[in-house]
Amino acid sequence: MPIHIRNSLTRKTEEFIPLNPPRVNIYTCGVTVYDESHIGHARSLYIFDLIRRYLAYRGFKVKFVRNITDIDDKIINRARELKLDWELLVGKYIGRYYEDLQALGIAKADFEPRATENIPDMIKHIKGLIEKGYAYQTASGVYFSVRKFKDYGKLSGQGIEDMLSGVRKETEETKNDPLDFALWKASKPNEPSWPSPWGAGRPGWHIECSAMSQKFLKTKTLDIHAGGRDLIFPHHENEIAQAEALSGTIFAKYWIHHGLLTINNQKMAKSSGNFITIKDFLAKYLDADILKLFFLSAHYSHPIDYNEAKIEETKQALSRLHILMDKLSKIRTKYAWFGLRPKVAEIESVKAKFLAAMDDDFNTPEALAAIYELANLANKNIDKSDFIAPAARALKDLLGIFGITLAVKHGAIEVADGEIKEKIAERNKAREGKNFKLADDIRKSLESQGVILEDTKEGTTWRRKL
Repeated sequence: MPIHIRNSLTRKTEEFIPLNPPRVNIYTCGVTVYDESHIGHARSLYIFDLIRRYLAYRGFKVKFVRNITDIDDKIINRARELKLDWELLVGKYIGRYYEDLQALGIAKADFEPRATENIPDMIKHIKGLIEKGYAYQTASGVYFSVRKFKDYGKLSGQGIEDMLSGVRKETEETKNDPLDFALWKASKPNEPSWPSPWGAGRPGWHIECSAMSQKFLKTKTLDIHAGGRDLIFPHHENEIAQAEALSGTIFAKYWIHHGLLTINNQKMAKSSGNFITIKDFLAKYLDADILKLFFLSAHYSHPIDYNEAKIEETKQALSRLHILMDKLSKIRTKYAWFGLRPKVAEIESVKAKFLAAMDDDFNTPEALAAIYELANLANKNIDKSDFIAPAARALKDLLGIFGITLAVKHGAIEVADGEIKEKIAERNKAREGKNFKLADDIRKSLESQGVILEDTKEGTTWRRKL
């Protein structure tokens, strides 16, 4: 069954046919490194990593580029605010960004180019636009002439007059038209700058993505360009204009945009305290799987609202998966069925539902429902070793596509496996001697250290709680 994608450019759901199958080129806008990454960034990072992983699972050879914006007005202003050298600021938050990626279990892209390391390519791109008559120089920099690009507005669906109503011209800018945007910004006192044919300065934000995506993917036309819905205008609109004006061909075949994240139905804002960094979330909940499972509960293109009630609900759902997989692991040890690979019709049917959902514009809520259905089947057939073996394998495979590891994270207090087994033996002896208070004290002590005991017909089992 083919994969279908809702293309933001055409506003239609289309069959995904890359330009040179099975190769797929993907570019996504990354972070601007002037502060800690927040859970809105986490959604973007996770969703596009998931799409990359699923395409690879379906047999495509994916090349994935995710940039790092390391020079920008926000970076310069933050460095001034902190009275810190801008390069030290950038270095700090690039390091923090990679810490977040690792903590979330999100792989690095094949290329993660920094804007400042690719300025010669941007200068070359700008020179080409000037030569073709799409750009011009003024005292404050080099600007793209929007009205000369006839398709401007095709991604956002806005007309020129609609755009004009929302344009704000900076006082120092000397551009010909309020709609024109900066390709190169002339340097101001005490700002970082690089030499260029138009004097010392730095690239505009939009040009870096056009130049670096084509450079690192080695193509004028990308298969997929991805990013947040808030980037459609003006950032992605401007990327299209400056790329297609130079190349004369389509910049990206498919555009994928994720919806935005709010907290308690309000926009994230540090000033109001309505702001959660990735590090804050992981410090509180310890487990990145909780955040991933929360993101999966909404279609990537839809907005999603973060609140404590939803996170607690997600945490309980993840706990049930942990309990099930722990049981399956113990059954595997008992019956030694790991080598068995029988196909069971019910399991294959659920897997087909999962794939159908993911093939339909990466519909993770429907795919997640299939995983929960499979988990319910496994619980109902827990005593059937010939059923449990393929069910456990299928669950592991499907959760793996989602990057859900079910790895247990521990807090500051931790008890070793061997000590747990000794405590269970001590508790069993106490119960045999009818010393139920001691047995209960041992159970409570282990629970306080994050270990849950479960008494079954076959003896006492244990698991670590989330």
